[in-house]
Formats: sequence, C-alpha cells, structure tokens
Amino acid sequence: MNVAAYIIYLFITYIITVRVGKSFYINGRHYILTIVYGDEKLTDFINKILLSGYYLVNLGYATIMLSFWKTVNSLADVIASVCNMTGKIILSLAIIHFANMLIIKVIGKKATSFHKL
Repeated sequence: MNVAAYIIYLFITYIITVRVGKSFYINGRHYILTIVYGDEKLTDFINKILLSGYYLVNLGYATIMLSFWKTVNSLADVIASVCNMTGKIILSLAIIHFANMLIIKVIGKKATSFHKL
C-alpha cells in the first residue's frame, strides 16, 4: 500500500509544484521588472533562476519527505497519509513563497534607496 501512496503523493506534489511555479514565473516577472527598473534581460535571468531553485527545493523536499512516511495498511491510511503529506508540502510552499517575497521586497527597497542617490 505504501507504493500506491507514494505514487499518488508524488503525482499530486508534482502537479501542485509545477502549476504554482508557472504562476509565480508568469506573474512574478512584472514584479521583478519594477525592481530592476525595466531591464528585461536581467528580469528574465532572475526569474528563470528563481523558477529553477523553486522546482529543485520543492521536489527535493517532497522526495525527502518519503523517508518519514509511516507504513499504511488500508485505503483509509493511504488517503490520510497522502492528505497529511500533501498538506505539509503546500504549507512549505506558502512559507517559501512568503520568505522569497520578503527578501525581494527588502532587495527592492535597498535598490530604490540606492537608485535615488
């Protein structure tokens, strides 16, 4: 039963990670563009690096979480385990996103104050 739970969990995690990553990539470009004062090459470079890092961190974290998985013996255990582990991944995605936004905001403020000089 654990193998079925792993497959379901990894599939759900992959879908969530890719969809959220694409959304961040598309919508974050506009935000980064304002921080780097319209430099499109730099914006695209930063955005691609952020997306790659996002995928690596989240898919790596999801894979590591498999080692903490408890043994499941029934369909109810599979559903409960998949929900529990997926919830942890979604929570970690939110924390990473807000941490990144805070860092970008701080960098943007420093860049703005430097640009005014």
